Amino acid sequence: MTDTKLIPGIFCWLELGTTDQQAAKNFYTSLFGWTVNDSPMGTGELYSMFMLHGREVAAGYTLRPGQKQMGVPPHWMLYVSTDSADESAKKAEQLGATVLVQPFDVFTYGRMAVIQDPTGAIFSIWQAMSNQGIRARNEEGALCWADLNTRDTEAAKNFYSSLFGWEIVADEKDPSGYLHIKNRGEFIGGMPPSKHLPPQAPPHWLPYFQTADCDGMAARAKSLGAKFYLDPMTMENVGRFGILADPQGASFAIFQSMRKS
Repeated sequence: MTDTKLIPGIFCWLELGTTDQQAAKNFYTSLFGWTVNDSPMGTGELYSMFMLHGREVAAGYTLRPGQKQMGVPPHWMLYVSTDSADESAKKAEQLGATVLVQPFDVFTYGRMAVIQDPTGAIFSIWQAMSNQGIRARNEEGALCWADLNTRDTEAAKNFYSSLFGWEIVADEKDPSGYLHIKNRGEFIGGMPPSKHLPPQAPPHWLPYFQTADCDGMAARAKSLGAKFYLDPMTMENVGRFGILADPQGASFAIFQSMRKS
């Protein structure tokens, strides 16, 4: 792993919980060109480290029986970096969140907790020790953005800005009401207007993966069994994106930037 200390407040890890780990590995390696390193993590269980050009880009595991019994669906979990998982979990509770999994050590890799924000969206926090998080980001096949889809954007704005110090602001030139999330001056995600969240969808975080060809990747995803909630569409002067679910049902988005670097 890299020796660079994680910046607090960034999305530092991305983890897939699925019902068919082998099928998921086949899907994502075919879609993004990832490779996989499997490690034992219990009797008959494997933790799949997804790699992009030899660098950690995400991970995956099979949902445990207890999670399935509670109705936890296949999903992508976003982790946010913190200097102290214990302090952040305590502060999150004070701000009205529910700590679903209290802080615990993941071997020597780091310390984490699972939190449900006051609006219902679930995320994790990560205090790095030997594992400093994903090493591939903002490139083809890697995490580049994340949206919080919730019915109470004001409550979410207050919660996350207080917990992580995020600056959550609207673009004066954008009449849509979309809110941008900045962490220490860097744009890392956003919050769509609450009206865009379908009535049947629970509040959730949605990761975006970068691509140079949104339409081509969408076609490839469909051929691999993905279901699209939103076929590729263009946001003027921003980019082209689509929202989909893998064959097991975990949702994510693909994004092609139109901005010239």
